[in-house]
Amino acid sequence: MGLFKADLYRSFAVGFALGAAALLATAGSWADTPKSGVIPAAEAAPIAIDQTR
Repeated sequence: MGLFKADLYRSFAVGFALGAAALLATAGSWADTPKSGVIPAAEAAPIAIDQTR
């Protein structure tokens, strides 16, 4: 009897495969937009009038 059973390794392999497939499926949708990238360009927030007084 070993420390870990084969079912544990099989579960990790299945989880890794499903996660990789989900990542690849969503990566395809990122390429549809122009100037696509994992991190979008930064945008400044609009100026808000101070209403604390």
